[in-house]
This record gives sequence, C-alpha cells and structure tokens, in this order.
Amino acid sequence: MSYLDTIKNIKKKNFSPVYLVYGTESYLIQDIRQQIIRYALEVADRDTSISTYDLEETSIQEVIEDAETYPFLSDRKVIFANNPVFLKAKPDKITAEHNIEVLQNYLLQPAESTILVFIAPYEKIDERKKITKTLKKGSEYVECQPVKEWDLPKWIQSLAKEAGVVVEEEAYDLIGQEVGTNLLMLKQEIDKMALYAGENETISKNVAEQLISHNTNTSGLKLVDAVIEKNLSKAIHIFKDLEKTNEDAIGLISLLASQFRTIMHVKILQKKGYSQKQMAQQLKVHPYVVKMSQKRERNFSLEELQGFIHIFTETDAQIKQGKMDKTLAFELLLYQLIHHREAGQLMN
Repeated sequence: MSYLDTIKNIKKKNFSPVYLVYGTESYLIQDIRQQIIRYALEVADRDTSISTYDLEETSIQEVIEDAETYPFLSDRKVIFANNPVFLKAKPDKITAEHNIEVLQNYLLQPAESTILVFIAPYEKIDERKKITKTLKKGSEYVECQPVKEWDLPKWIQSLAKEAGVVVEEEAYDLIGQEVGTNLLMLKQEIDKMALYAGENETISKNVAEQLISHNTNTSGLKLVDAVIEKNLSKAIHIFKDLEKTNEDAIGLISLLASQFRTIMHVKILQKKGYSQKQMAQQLKVHPYVVKMSQKRERNFSLEELQGFIHIFTETDAQIKQGKMDKTLAFELLLYQLIHHREAGQLMN
C-alpha cells in the first residue's frame, strides 16, 4: 500500500494489526509512526502503551511475547520493532538470536489489542526469503522510498496545504533546486516560510528566495544563471555572498566547472537521444540535476561550453602556479565568461 493510502486509513482509524514499513525516506517513516500514535492511542495512554525495540539487540520472541500480552490500563498498545535484520539478504552481526517461527505463528493470528509496526530502514530487503514473503502477506506493507524529483511539485503542494499556506508554482523549481528530494528538509523549509507569511497566505518566488537555506551547489547554479543572463554584477554579488560563508575561490571554480561540464554532457547525450533517466545513470547524478541542466543547455552552443571548460582550466592553473590572486582570478573568470557571451566568441 502507498504511504498516502496508509495515512488515510490511519486517520480513519482503520488500523492493521501488523505493519511493515520499509525504505530510506526517514520523513515518511517518522510520519507513519507519529500518526499511528496520534490516532491509535489516547493522550493519557501514550506513556504506558508504547514499546520500542531494536531487533539488532532484542529477539523477536521478546517482541511477540509483549505483543501477545494484554495492554495495561488501556484498550490498545503499539509496538515499534526497529531494524528487522532477518529481512536483509546479508544480516549484520547482531547480539539477538531470532526464532522466526515465533513470528510466523503470530502473523497467522495477531493480537487484536496490539498494533505491531516493523520499521525496516533499508534500501533493499530480501524478497526471496520465506519470512519476507510471509510478513508482507500478513501485514500492511508500506514502501517509504525517497521521493522522485517529478513528484516534488505534488509534495510541495501537500506540505504547504498542511502548513496552511499556498506556494506559487513559480517557486516550485527554486524550492526543488535548493532543497532537493529530502522531505524532512522540505517540510522544515515550508514550515519556516509559512511561519513568516502567516496562515492562509501565499508564498511567492521572491519570498522563497529570501527565506530558504541556500547550499553551495545551488549557488553554483545561480552563477550559471548569471552567466546565461550576462549579468556580471549579479554574478559578483553571488560570489561575495559565498566568500562571506568562507567558500574558497578554487573550490568555487571547481564547482562552476562541474556545473558547466554537466550541462555540456547533457547537451551531447541529448543529441544522441538519451532519456533523462539514461543521462542520470550515465553521468551518475540525480535526475533533478539532469532536468536543471536540460533547462540551461539550450542557452549555449557546444563550442561555447567547450571554451568555458578551457577557461576554467587556465584560471585554475594560474592560481595554483601563483600567477594570480585567487579572488581576483575568480572575478576575472566571471568577467571572461559573461563578456565572451556578449561578444559571441571565446577569448583564450
């Protein structure tokens, strides 16, 4: 079952006696955990009716014994069994000895007064194992894998609605570019913008740009955009902001070169008919990086991009050979990139 369907059922108090929550997206896993506690237990019962076990240290027999014990002073108990290592193809060395037959028998007739939640924060589980097949069949199986970049607009919209605000579509790319597909970070940034804007207000692109926590990689993309716009003052301003955060000019040259190199490779692969997914696999980058590069590559000819790479190499060499101050060299680099675009040719 999908995460969203599971949350809908939990909010309707349609609980499964056993859940298998699997994947590496920590925000989704934590949200399922919190929603089960919120809707399955009264506030007064939460101190005495929640148990958490680590199956790397505790045997499944102890967990099942707890699950079969009637809750104390309440109608229901919730048990979280983290790290079910017996579902992995190659389990890590652990202290607990698991009798899997005990779990298999429990799944045939789970306790009505217990909600047992297995949390497997793994990229993969061994689908060939009998216990994996049995657990998936005898539980509500929920995948919590990282969000795909093409689903980001849907998540931005959903989290904004939850925070009581509306995000303008013009801000979607900026938010995705800055935050990426980490849902926990995405929620934190949207909550921050919602707190600034106020309930039922709209988050514009300008507001998002002012408030979102920026990262160096994104600033590299902003420098690329300044070159596209032929805006030297904007490029210098971005560079000065990065300097204030102790970013080194040599590192920024490497970052900017990497951005343009990716744009060049995307341009080449696109001409060869590669799909976005194939390009991401070939270049070993996130699909969102390919998407952003596709938006930018149309602004440059292949010869122009090749010339840019030459400028980066020359500038890097001049700094490392002590021929030029690195801050001055970076500013001159930006000047060369932008004015070569204006002149329609590259200077060597």
